[in-house]
Amino acid sequence: MVREFEDKNQWAIILGGSSGLGLATAHKLARHGLNLCIVHRTRRQEMTALNDIYIDISKTSQVRVINYNKDATKAENRNIILDNLNTEIGMGKIKCLIHSIAKGNLKPMISNDKTPLNNSDFSLTIDSMAISLYDWFQAIHTRQMFSEDSRILSFTSEGNTKAWKNYAAVSAAKVTLEAITRSIALESAPYGIKANCIQAGITDTASLRMIPGSEELIDHALKRNPFKRLTTPEDVANVVYLLMKDEAKWINGTIIPVNGGEHLL
Repeated sequence: MVREFEDKNQWAIILGGSSGLGLATAHKLARHGLNLCIVHRTRRQEMTALNDIYIDISKTSQVRVINYNKDATKAENRNIILDNLNTEIGMGKIKCLIHSIAKGNLKPMISNDKTPLNNSDFSLTIDSMAISLYDWFQAIHTRQMFSEDSRILSFTSEGNTKAWKNYAAVSAAKVTLEAITRSIALESAPYGIKANCIQAGITDTASLRMIPGSEELIDHALKRNPFKRLTTPEDVANVVYLLMKDEAKWINGTIIPVNGGEHLL
């Protein structure tokens, strides 16, 4: 296996790395030699098992793994983490920032028996799942922690253009995330920073299972995907790695479908 990031004191910051796409990305990047700073929100009863996973990643891939069980959307947490990390890595640099935060409201817009979405639901979801990317980008850039050729990657979904029931707030957040990514790609290019979104196909993760009617989404995806299977977290992590390589440095400001052709039908 090629370990092109080994012994360079380069780091990946993964926001939302306790499961799903974020954790699969952590495994993949570590195998290629990137050190990891993982920020996540995990219940106390699940922390022992998760810490064991992080220890195994560190030992197996021979990289450093630091994790913070903190809400990545809070400014005070972000400042503490980055200040600590800046001290921890010394002359090291951030090679990539991975945004995989799933913190939002999945409510109907109109309902007779459930509380419908309100303004604060939209605000919380958009702030957590979109604007937080900019907050972290700006904080890292201000501290001059990015490497000369760094990558910013976030995960969007087909809900960016298609209306799904109970998904209105998250859909608005995904569109905002993509707009912020394009602007980062444009304005940070002089600093060697590239920013892109990965539009993953339907992936059976804990986040998907939280969406009311997720079984219907899974069934529909299986029927229209040319390969007749769902996207896996590992499929997405593989593309994250590809976008990290030197050969991908001219890819900037794009929304890249990673779904085996699911979007074709």
